[in-house]
Amino acid sequence: MESSTGLIVQALTKAIVEHRLHPGSKLAEQKLADHFGVSRTLVRQALLQLSQHQLVTLEPARGAFVSAPSVTEARQVFAVRRMLESEMTRAFVRQVTPARIKALREHVAQEKHAIEQEDAPGRTELLGDFHVRLA
Repeated sequence: MESSTGLIVQALTKAIVEHRLHPGSKLAEQKLADHFGVSRTLVRQALLQLSQHQLVTLEPARGAFVSAPSVTEARQVFAVRRMLESEMTRAFVRQVTPARIKALREHVAQEKHAIEQEDAPGRTELLGDFHVRLA
């Protein structure tokens, strides 16, 4: 069974990734505690974990906010992603089989369907899963 703190971290991470919580949004401890039915202490622990993963910025006397990467940070992240994705693609091609291609095509069809249905959470989850399948 996952801890309350872990569940809060997971829920907030998903909300940030799915853009339901936007960069710069304030994360009020008491509102989160009420929402999750837990103490503010557990919320603080979750926010600390999220700050360690740089999803949340903790500001003394101001509170917690969804992180907003700078332009330089965003460029660095995308540069690293390009390198990783290029290598993942090369590795996929070296080990490709008709079954893996079929599975990837089916996955892309699911992504297209999610986009057509304007299912942002589903699309986001499928996009992340695409990279896992490719790897």
